[in-house]
Amino acid sequence: MSALDSIDRNILRLLRLDARMPSAQIAAEVGLSPSSCQRRIKAMEHSGVIRGYTVLVDHSARDAAIAVIINITLERQTEDYLNRFEAAVRRHPEIRECFLMTGGSDYLLRVEVETPAEFERIHTEILSTLPGLSRIHSSFSIRNVLANGRRAR
Repeated sequence: MSALDSIDRNILRLLRLDARMPSAQIAAEVGLSPSSCQRRIKAMEHSGVIRGYTVLVDHSARDAAIAVIINITLERQTEDYLNRFEAAVRRHPEIRECFLMTGGSDYLLRVEVETPAEFERIHTEILSTLPGLSRIHSSFSIRNVLANGRRAR
């Protein structure tokens, strides 16, 4: 797929707000026919611009999940160290997000746990075994201020 135009970017913006929005509604909002809009969405899915769809879970609707933000510093920032670390992270579904960072740490990870004991297990069995580590710094969240686009309480 070639570069995204303003209509594609608007379609993506609407899908980010509501991935279940009917394509006819998206088409009306971006000024396309429903079939043209659906073709654009399919083309973005096929080319990998849209990699998938997900469900955002309201944590108050299930057991209270605690987000743990983890800053990782590697011994070295060589391509080999970065590649080995990223490959290892991909093998652990407990790690929900992993960002390569600038600044004081090399990576920022996010995991969700229900208890501190569960995090202790993840720290011992997974985080501390990741290759090339120099430092792990973990912080437990108190609440997500921007949950569901509104102030969480």
